Amino acid sequence: MMLPISGQSSPKKPKKHELNNNTLNSIKSHCSLYPCKWIFISILSIQFLILVITRTLPIPFFLQQLLPPSKTTTYHSSTQTQCPSGTIYVYDLPPRFNRDLVHTCNDSDPWHWRCGAVSNDGFGPRATELAGIVPENLASAMFWTNQFASEMLFHNRLLNYKCRTLEPESAAAFYIPFYAGLAVGKYLWHNHTMRDRDCEMLLNWVQNQRFWRRSKGSDHFITLGRITWDFRRLDQPEIDWGSSFINMAGMRNVTRFVIERAPRDYYDVGVPYPTGFHPRTDSDVVEWQSFVRNQNRSSLFCFVGGARADFKNDFRALLLNQCGNESDSCRLIDCGKTECAVGRTPSLETFLGSDFCLQPRGDSYTRRSVFDCMLAGSIPVFFWFRTAYDQYEWFLPGEPESYSVFIDRRHVRNGLSIKKVLEQYSREEVRKMREKVIELIPKFVYAKPSEGLENIRDAFDIAIDGVLKRFKQQRSGTKW
Repeated sequence: MMLPISGQSSPKKPKKHELNNNTLNSIKSHCSLYPCKWIFISILSIQFLILVITRTLPIPFFLQQLLPPSKTTTYHSSTQTQCPSGTIYVYDLPPRFNRDLVHTCNDSDPWHWRCGAVSNDGFGPRATELAGIVPENLASAMFWTNQFASEMLFHNRLLNYKCRTLEPESAAAFYIPFYAGLAVGKYLWHNHTMRDRDCEMLLNWVQNQRFWRRSKGSDHFITLGRITWDFRRLDQPEIDWGSSFINMAGMRNVTRFVIERAPRDYYDVGVPYPTGFHPRTDSDVVEWQSFVRNQNRSSLFCFVGGARADFKNDFRALLLNQCGNESDSCRLIDCGKTECAVGRTPSLETFLGSDFCLQPRGDSYTRRSVFDCMLAGSIPVFFWFRTAYDQYEWFLPGEPESYSVFIDRRHVRNGLSIKKVLEQYSREEVRKMREKVIELIPKFVYAKPSEGLENIRDAFDIAIDGVLKRFKQQRSGTKW
């Protein structure tokens, strides 16, 4: 080692800024000698940054088109195993078509349903009044959910769905989260000239999307929170009820989840009305099934409903009379005297205490009460096929006699005693039908967790599996 000669100073250390300059000059020199190498490193760094961002935040549609498909898709090998029929892309609509309709809710209709339908992400207020009626640890799973809330329930679940993709290029299905029921519901009772405005604007927006133009909407689906007839106004806009949304050309190929479907319309899919029970876990479902199975049912049958004075020869008035005259066998709640739509505690108690529940048509062919009745383990008695049998084929068995009773309404009008018909069923036959009803409960409830239940498939799961299989069949050239 050489030591400094006496009298000479030691070599000076380079200053920090000199080191930085030297390093920078070295990098510049290296870049000039190997430009391709550094360009490649830069591209890899940018792609890595994009990958990190897209794992945590959704990105706008126009940016997704600029990125390599493998960097924005959630559809990979493990997803392919979970999603054999493909993945779903959820459109990010302008807020005026969904969220703004929630935030600007007003109870403009005569029955004041709108704000109740959108509260608590569509689940509605907690049903605290049911404490002491349902098991204590299930009380938190009970809500006063509005019958028209399915638009919000489906949208929120799809945002967290295991088969959702952020990459439209890889999607097998496209969901349009338009709250059409809320949009149309504002104008059903007044200002009829506005009934189609939001629907027309929505279709103008979605028809300009690249993937709509590719398929003409045949791989798109939507949830309509009201019955199909609220969206099928005909050719007398000043007289006819509802919007003409479904009749618009842009809706011709779109699959629609509706709580009541039109007969023989392939694109209408009947989905269950929301009930007030929204299980949080698989064990909630099992415990509820056990609870209704072990109820002491002191009444042969029941009827919860009201007469319609504006209906000629109203059939529900006939049922009210029959049930009232058979008070030893039939429990009756006259909704003309009791507010059934808001306070449903008496209704639940009535269904829990009865073997059978009478289910005539409502204002339309279907009723939310059908699912409230079955949720309580009561066996539905139908008088119109279209009340259930022609509506919910993805959710209810093809053997209607396994879970229900059908009585021809014409025979009832001619004096047939409903009590005598139901008394003909043995206790064993009633037990088997009830067990089938209880088995069906998971298929028509909507779970509370945004990711769904652990192993049990609820109404949402069945509906989404069904539409994905339908689209898969369409791609293979066969209607499903």
